[in-house]
Amino acid sequence: MAMSRNISLLLYVTLMLIVLTANQAESQSSQPQIQSGHSMQGASQGSLHPQECGPRCTMRCSATQYKKPCLFFCQKCCAKCLCVPPGTYGNKQLCPCYNNWKTKRGGPKCP
Repeated sequence: MAMSRNISLLLYVTLMLIVLTANQAESQSSQPQIQSGHSMQGASQGSLHPQECGPRCTMRCSATQYKKPCLFFCQKCCAKCLCVPPGTYGNKQLCPCYNNWKTKRGGPKCP
C-alpha cells in the first residue's frame, strides 16, 4: 500500500515538472522578437544601470536630425525608467514607462 502511494506521488511530481517545463518553454517562445538585430537587453523597465543610458540614447538618437533634443529627452527618460527601447524608432511598447511618459500637452516625452 505504501509502495503504491510512493509511486503515485512520484508520478504526480514528474507530471507537474513536465507541465511546468512546457509552460516555461511556451512563455519564452512568445516573447517579442526584434528583427533588426538590436539587443533586447535594456529594453525592459528597470533593466539598465544609469551609466548605460548614454550609449543607449546615442544609438536611439543616431538617425534623427535633431540629435541634441533627442539625446536630452532620451537620457531624461532613461534616468527615470532605466530602459531605452531598441532601435532608432518605435519599439516603445517594450518599455511601458518610456512609452507612457507624456508632456503637459499630452504628447510623448520620450523619443
